[in-house]
Amino acid sequence: MRIKFIEISNFRKLKSTHLDFDQKTTILVGANNSGKTSAMVALRIFLLSPNRLALRDVTIANWTKIDLLGEDWETDAEATVDFDALLPSVDVWLDVPLSEIQHVVHILPTLDWSGGLLGVRLKYHAKDLEKLKAEYLAQRSAARDASTAGPNGEAIKIAVWPRNLTDFLERRLRAHIELSAYPLDPAEVTPPGKNGLAIPQTLPASALAFDQPPFRKLIKIDEIAAQRDFADAVGNEGGEDKGEATSRRFKRRLSDQLRSYYDRHLDPSKTPSDKDYEALGAIQAAERSFDARLEAGFATAFEELEDLGYPGMNNPKLKLSTLLRATDGLKHGSSVQYQVADPSGDGTKTLKLPEDYSGLGYQNLIAMVFMLMGFRDEWMRVEKAGLLEGVDVSHEIQPLHLVLVEEPEAHLHAQVQQVFINKAYNLLRKHPDLGAEESYCTQLVVSTHSSHVAHEADFASLRYFRRRAAASKGETPTTTVANLSHIFGDGDDTKRFVKRYLKATHCDLFFADGVIFVEGQAERILVPHFIRHHFPELSRRYVTLLELGGSHVHSFRDLIDALGIATLIIGDLDATAAVKIIDKNGKEATRWKSARPEQGKEQRTANSVLKEWHPKKKLIDELVALAPEGHVSDEGEDYELYVAYQKPVKIKSLGPGDDIIIPRTFEDALILENLATIGNVEGSVTSVKVRSIVAQGLSGDDLEDELFELLKTAEKAAFALDCLMIENPTALEPPSYIAAGLKWFERAVSKDIAESELKTGKADGGH
Repeated sequence: MRIKFIEISNFRKLKSTHLDFDQKTTILVGANNSGKTSAMVALRIFLLSPNRLALRDVTIANWTKIDLLGEDWETDAEATVDFDALLPSVDVWLDVPLSEIQHVVHILPTLDWSGGLLGVRLKYHAKDLEKLKAEYLAQRSAARDASTAGPNGEAIKIAVWPRNLTDFLERRLRAHIELSAYPLDPAEVTPPGKNGLAIPQTLPASALAFDQPPFRKLIKIDEIAAQRDFADAVGNEGGEDKGEATSRRFKRRLSDQLRSYYDRHLDPSKTPSDKDYEALGAIQAAERSFDARLEAGFATAFEELEDLGYPGMNNPKLKLSTLLRATDGLKHGSSVQYQVADPSGDGTKTLKLPEDYSGLGYQNLIAMVFMLMGFRDEWMRVEKAGLLEGVDVSHEIQPLHLVLVEEPEAHLHAQVQQVFINKAYNLLRKHPDLGAEESYCTQLVVSTHSSHVAHEADFASLRYFRRRAAASKGETPTTTVANLSHIFGDGDDTKRFVKRYLKATHCDLFFADGVIFVEGQAERILVPHFIRHHFPELSRRYVTLLELGGSHVHSFRDLIDALGIATLIIGDLDATAAVKIIDKNGKEATRWKSARPEQGKEQRTANSVLKEWHPKKKLIDELVALAPEGHVSDEGEDYELYVAYQKPVKIKSLGPGDDIIIPRTFEDALILENLATIGNVEGSVTSVKVRSIVAQGLSGDDLEDELFELLKTAEKAAFALDCLMIENPTALEPPSYIAAGLKWFERAVSKDIAESELKTGKADGGH
């Protein structure tokens, strides 16, 4: 048995979101404000703490409709809004083999079920809509009548709570709603729509709620939260629900974790067994011995107190009775120590330091690992966890263990994050009854902003949270989730290339607001320089820059389509000209060879992006003549793409007028548009040769010919590094085609962020 997928509705940005679960580990990735935290909070609220739902957890676009309902009530008009339909819900779909039917009998929708999908809808609804209406109208009537005396004695209206129905529900939502669970029909499951939005099935009016929580004996749920100490998006308004919170607060010190583990699994004073009696006897003997020593030591002092007639009129005698607990030995700073050296070599003179002297990242890793061990052993009823108030419950083990870990990077250093994600799932399965056994299932869900975690995980386990623009006026941006196992499946060479490239580069593509693809090392070095000194607004954005040859960029098309982020491709024109040759059979044949770009020569591009992705043109004449708006692709679903490549540029000529030159690569475009600045570049052999060519003052065509030949074998990266050393960094201008692309990209990325921030007003944990 495992969770196959969930569908979240009306919860913050998750208006209608489908989220597939991996069989083992599911990693939630995505840019800031994409909804990862919202998904984790939804699981926490619906499965752990249903009484913690607040109005701000309801999708903000629904607030207008809720206020319309309040207006209908106030005017005594017929209600035009279904209040319950605006409240959050989560559909949990389990994949259960027929052999485990005994676990799910209580949630079967029909006796004809023969294994496979089983669904349960967890849905908030009004306890008593008429009571809610009556209370709101009473409070609203009092608010409308509220007034105060003005300077001249006249009555002045004042605005008091509640101003509208949402204002009322900000305080009173929890008093008027409750969570119920309903069975769903597996035959009515509908895959997400073309735009990735979930299509939850309609619950029939005759649907009956379950009498008992359906997952109580089915799923064991544990959580390690990120523990935000500033503006926690799920802060406890009115106090935490102590009775429902099953997650344990993160404790860094291992000694604290050991005490908690001891209390839950080992404490012999809790329902002692035969093997505990010896330990209890030793503790009690120590208590008696210690009491006797204390009484002897304090005897004189107590006699003096009795002579004073204190502490009471009857002069009762004072008696000491100590209580020793094994965990007392774990409370001091050196209760847990790390061995750091052994000068003797035989273990007799080890040197140790208290746990606080180890690295913070190492402390946190051990603490988190110990929490996972505690979750596992509590699920498997290890030791005392098998007894509850003296009753043996060791056989009552839920078949599914769901562990939620929110942003492990909040506790772990970069290198330690990789260790954690590699070991976490196996640690949760390290028990004789688990391992590879299928009787009990463990599913780990991790949300993260860390490229280190995403890099170490199997890409097939990644679920990418994609920000989508508002569908219409009055709506807010929403989120859909892309299952990247479909992108990185065991498919063709293209998928393998993309997967291995991302592994090799350790890139942070899955968390970026936008991505820039460049051709080679020179662009990889200088494009960030151009952004920093010529596009300061863009330098504030979270942008990934990937270096790929033009023949490989198009391999990323499926991935970019899935991620849906603003994309700028900076490629080369890569002109080729037809050359007639005689093949080995003595026949004339045509070969396409690299050539300096020229118009009217029937040249073609060798760049796969330009031919196969955008603008899907082969002829140099067509590419050169492409209008500025033609560089933007409108084929991507709900995202923008711009392809930049060399266009004709004007340079000063020795004769009258200017020469029009078409650069072939980034380097010659950079030189041609920065002749005065490049003349001062020093350093590598290539830079010396470039300076020499520029100093000759050649005409446009001759200059381009010289550069074309030089750059065939030049040390391009060395030349780019030399350009970074120019004294005035702003003197080096980006080539015009790159400047146009970056200008477009700056608008595209900023527009996406601005719209999101304007409509949400919150970070990732917000709506």
